[in-house]
Amino acid sequence: MCTEAQITTVTNGKKENVSGYEVILEDTILFPEGGGQPCDHGLLDDTSVLQVVRRGAEAVHFVKSVLPVGKVVKQTLDWERRLDHMQQHSGQHLITALADINYGYSTTSWWLGEEESYIELGTPSMKPEEMDELEKLVNEKIREATPVNVTVYQEGDDELKKVRTRGLPDDHKGPVRVVTIQGVESNMCCGTHVSNLSQLQAIKLLRVEKGKKNKTNLFFVAGGRVMKQLGVCLQREQRLTTLLKNSPADHFDLVDKLQKSLKLANKNLQTVLRDLAVYEAEKIRKMEPLPTYYSLHRKEAESDFMSILINEVADQSVLLFLTTGDDKGAGQMVLHGEPAIVGELGPKVCQLLNGKGAGKGPKFQAKVSCLANRAKAEELIKQYMTSRTNGC
Repeated sequence: MCTEAQITTVTNGKKENVSGYEVILEDTILFPEGGGQPCDHGLLDDTSVLQVVRRGAEAVHFVKSVLPVGKVVKQTLDWERRLDHMQQHSGQHLITALADINYGYSTTSWWLGEEESYIELGTPSMKPEEMDELEKLVNEKIREATPVNVTVYQEGDDELKKVRTRGLPDDHKGPVRVVTIQGVESNMCCGTHVSNLSQLQAIKLLRVEKGKKNKTNLFFVAGGRVMKQLGVCLQREQRLTTLLKNSPADHFDLVDKLQKSLKLANKNLQTVLRDLAVYEAEKIRKMEPLPTYYSLHRKEAESDFMSILINEVADQSVLLFLTTGDDKGAGQMVLHGEPAIVGELGPKVCQLLNGKGAGKGPKFQAKVSCLANRAKAEELIKQYMTSRTNGC
């Protein structure tokens, strides 16, 4: 979709720290964001329009390249984006109307997202059976190919008292636009809409979540987004079928079984690691002479392993350098021993392993992201302890 219009104003502007130009045309086919709907995208000749906002009665187009005042430019609309927004917005009107008519749930706001949209309903909760019934009702109206009409009234017209509205913006000027779903509702709205509900194809209500101040957010997709989500779900199902080697109908039972098996395996692993920590501590205590420092890494262990080992050794005269996690990547470290030594070595070892942590008394612990440097940390500890032993 495209048309031509003359540029009337160009000024410097900024969008999200990006410098550019704000362009006003004598008329525009690009919708400025408003009423819960994002703006259109498109082109002015070959220049991309990154954002369109409304200021009073004017639509301001943000572009990165300067355009001359007075030039007649071709406006090209991103129709795929426009159609998607039309379907979501008209879908919102339909859901809003039928939720109010059938359950008395008013709409207090709505949000059109890139993948999902939601309607904020003035109720603290919505029953699953209500959501199922509402979905059937909105799709019945789509199957009936219900017309959607737009009427423009002059501000103050008595007909405007009969339509649904949350009020006009403070800076509104001029005529008032009313969108009517035939036989369902009329609503003041500045947004773009389909001309017949059949163009929505289908609406899927996804879920409800707790909203703000005793309200409920009802998530939905309409039109092309329904087909897109269905395609994504089918691809995911096919991948799971390949991985699990069973039919989609059995996915839940098998995943439940796998989770229980994993939970049991993790429990057994933790038991083994606790026993291993006790064994390692006993091995250290039996060394003759007792080492001045001891280094140990366990890829599969966690912080509990290190804490048990430290408690079992129970001797600050042995400097313990313990790490867990990926051999070459991220993990955890603990340095435990005499407070003076730990206080001096802890930050240095932490820095070598690219970590972030803190120490107190005999213990310094940190989350680290470069265990590949563990050998360097061991060498640092070795040199420090050797020089200390030699009295240097």
